Amino acid sequence: MIHSVCVYLHDDSAWLLMYRNKKPHDVNHGKWIGVGGKMEKDETPLTCAIRETREETGYELVPDSLQLQGEVLFDSPLAETEKIWIYTAQVQKHDLPVCNEGTLAWVKEEDIFSLPMWDADRIFLKEVLAGIQQPFYYRARYDEAGRLTGLSKGDE
Repeated sequence: MIHSVCVYLHDDSAWLLMYRNKKPHDVNHGKWIGVGGKMEKDETPLTCAIRETREETGYELVPDSLQLQGEVLFDSPLAETEKIWIYTAQVQKHDLPVCNEGTLAWVKEEDIFSLPMWDADRIFLKEVLAGIQQPFYYRARYDEAGRLTGLSKGDE
């Protein structure tokens, strides 16, 4: 199982998202996601979130700036099962670096759901954007065409 993190940075008016369009054979190709990536040996989800955010965006976060929103387990025949810790952090907008993972963009909150993204992301992002304080736990199942075939919440 892969362990990774996804971080959604925001300021007062927009959220930083990444359009995955640069890596060949990327399971996320053509989708908008948060920044993040796979945990390295001896990393915690929190230290991974700080490292990945710095590498992809240039933002230097500190542990207290990150809020754990929840966890998502993705099951798909397209990739190895992946457990993802979802974080948010409030930041001040600055010019974004070129990222070799995809194109970074500040997206107004009201425009987020018009973008192509994974169906499960749409569901948990609604909770994130609504400011729900209770951490979520989802298991998302996709088929070989990338369609969501099952979603359970909590210990279901």
